[in-house]
Amino acid sequence: MKRLILTIETMAACSLLLVGGLVAVNVVLRNFTEVMIPDWYDGSRLLLGIATLWGVAITTFRGAHINVDLLWEYCGAANKRRIDIAAGVFVLLFFALLSWMTWQKVFDSGSQVTADLRLPLAYFYAAAALGGTAAVVLATLRVVNLIGGEASADALETKNGS
Repeated sequence: MKRLILTIETMAACSLLLVGGLVAVNVVLRNFTEVMIPDWYDGSRLLLGIATLWGVAITTFRGAHINVDLLWEYCGAANKRRIDIAAGVFVLLFFALLSWMTWQKVFDSGSQVTADLRLPLAYFYAAAALGGTAAVVLATLRVVNLIGGEASADALETKNGS
């Protein structure tokens, strides 16, 4: 389990690092040499989509995303658990639909390519779709974890010991 989580975190971090590096290098080149990296804009926006979906997978599993706990704070332990399970199921359904639609985008992209380097968009969409699929898998694990009575994602990682 820890290896899966580490892999997903690494994918999100590397994608975000690539976005930052691509934009920074392009700005430096453009300001000092008046040269631009071909497809820097398409590359940065596609990599940002990849980073977002892989990052969302981790935050979903950890339950670390921004949320409002106004009602939850005033509930007892049993009702807190029910709210967490209901929210987990809702998030799971949302990401299942998002992942499905992203995979549809992969299959419907056909021969679309970037403007300058003519890179197929399907590869970028597939990497993002894999991140969406990871979000579905981790949301499922979180719901199973909550139904099983475990309170946190860290407890599940420790329980599996991998």
